[in-house]
Amino acid sequence: MNLRQLRYVVATADHGTMTSAAQALYVAQPALSRAVRELERELGVELFARSGRGVVLTPVGEEVVRQARVALEAVEAIEGLSVAHGNGRGAELRVATPPSLEPELTGGLLPRFARDRPAVRVRVVRCRGREAVTAVLRSGRADLAVADLPVPGDLIAHPLEEREVVLVSPPGLRLREPVPPAALDGLRLIMPARGGASRAELDALLARLGVTPVPALESDERAAWPGWVRAGLGSLVWYRNQIDDTEGLVVRSFGPPVTRMIGLVHAHRQLSPAARDFLNFAKESGRDQH
Repeated sequence: MNLRQLRYVVATADHGTMTSAAQALYVAQPALSRAVRELERELGVELFARSGRGVVLTPVGEEVVRQARVALEAVEAIEGLSVAHGNGRGAELRVATPPSLEPELTGGLLPRFARDRPAVRVRVVRCRGREAVTAVLRSGRADLAVADLPVPGDLIAHPLEEREVVLVSPPGLRLREPVPPAALDGLRLIMPARGGASRAELDALLARLGVTPVPALESDERAAWPGWVRAGLGSLVWYRNQIDDTEGLVVRSFGPPVTRMIGLVHAHRQLSPAARDFLNFAKESGRDQH
């Protein structure tokens, strides 16, 4: 028995279906279902019974959930004590990030956290992509990571904010507003260089949309992208919040909107006081912005 299984059981009881529980926790539904079944086998009892399209707790399942809530609350209290008494003295915080989300980290959260917690040594662990992020978390080489959600079931996700993906174009390009994703087919795009993590992320997004644009220019010089769009070399698909200067550009939403949930992720192990402090700081910052 482990805390991950207890969290999954409580979430399933709260949401009524394993699919809804997995969505709330930002984990894959098969991973959640497998963890619940493994716990049932270990305990030798049935925790849930099917009811229509959802599930309901069995009598023994109700007792297990009551005790699981007590256990999880106790764990949170213990972790809170470690943060309260650690005070971050001489602590190190290691946060992993893929290239596309590094501006979220180094341009906002980390500088503000460093000003408030000058005793914490902060190190950014740069990863080539999503798989590398999960690998450094599992191996313990990073305490937390900024990542697109959902994540594999052996990681814990804390959603922070939904980011909109938009089309940035030169003024002369005539397109409907909002832009149907199909309009990207054959459209000239400025894209990250082939073989890099940023290009892999963009290619995955375009594949999900079912479109094949034409690479007009391929480069990882992100600061130069807006200028190339202004010069009419092509359009750009990127996060709205990462476009600092929109003068001379046309920024259009997609219809339906294309969004990605951003969150902090960590492995199923006790966080260090500094990591726990940063996680709480990030959640508070997200609430303040809303």
